[in-house]
Amino acid sequence: MSVLTRSATRRPVRRSWGSTLVGVLILAVMLFPVYWMVNVSLQPSGSAVSTPWFPLHVSLDGYAAAVRDQGGHLATSLVVALGSVVFSLLIATPAAYALAHFRVRGAGVVLFAILISQMIPGIVVANALYSAYNDLGLLNSIPGLILADSTQGIPFAILIMRAFLGSIPAEVIEAARVDGAGQIRAFVSIVLPMSRNALITAALFTFLFTWSDFLFALTLTTTEDVRPVTLGLYQYIGSFVNDWSAVMATAVLASLPAVVLLVVAQRFVAAGVNSGAVK
Repeated sequence: MSVLTRSATRRPVRRSWGSTLVGVLILAVMLFPVYWMVNVSLQPSGSAVSTPWFPLHVSLDGYAAAVRDQGGHLATSLVVALGSVVFSLLIATPAAYALAHFRVRGAGVVLFAILISQMIPGIVVANALYSAYNDLGLLNSIPGLILADSTQGIPFAILIMRAFLGSIPAEVIEAARVDGAGQIRAFVSIVLPMSRNALITAALFTFLFTWSDFLFALTLTTTEDVRPVTLGLYQYIGSFVNDWSAVMATAVLASLPAVVLLVVAQRFVAAGVNSGAVK
């Protein structure tokens, strides 16, 4: 019996070690491009092909060049992303609340239309916006990019927010109404605090959509006055690039905001919207 017990306890351990090894190998393969990007960014000026495997001679010249050449583009991307997050939440949150808790006639049709809008190719929207922006004078402008990026953020935020807001008990809102709060007061004082996790989730994904946008930036900007970092990095890479350390340093700097936000907001994304709401 002791021999059988030992063999039975050893097999799961071996399997767990094997699964861990496979997981580590897969993770290493997936993270290798990130490591190579950081490695090249820390190298002296030169070609990425002849870069050693480890940064033996660390140099920050690439980051200095990236900040000098792409600092304005990074600031533009940050302003556009934050503006798109604010504008998208201002539109999506009340719309999602109305669709979740009010008896809106044709709500199913509205939700279906929002879902269908997510399937429209971005190039179709960009071309349509280009003609409209040309008439309205919104080309090469930060408000124009914010509105364009919000066309992706608002529908997605409505779908995410409605799923969360629909799980808020109607009794909680009715209790606030009985205490004398109006619809707006109940929405601001009760619904929004309870929906913190949903708001952070929608804001995070809207920021990521906007921060990584390339199509709208390429279509709706024709000068260097307003240029996000995605377009700046694209134009930074030419046929005769000799300093790949600056290019990779720009890529590292462009990746940092998304990485920081994902690390900070992951617990809010994973948390339930109703945790601790009703006691």
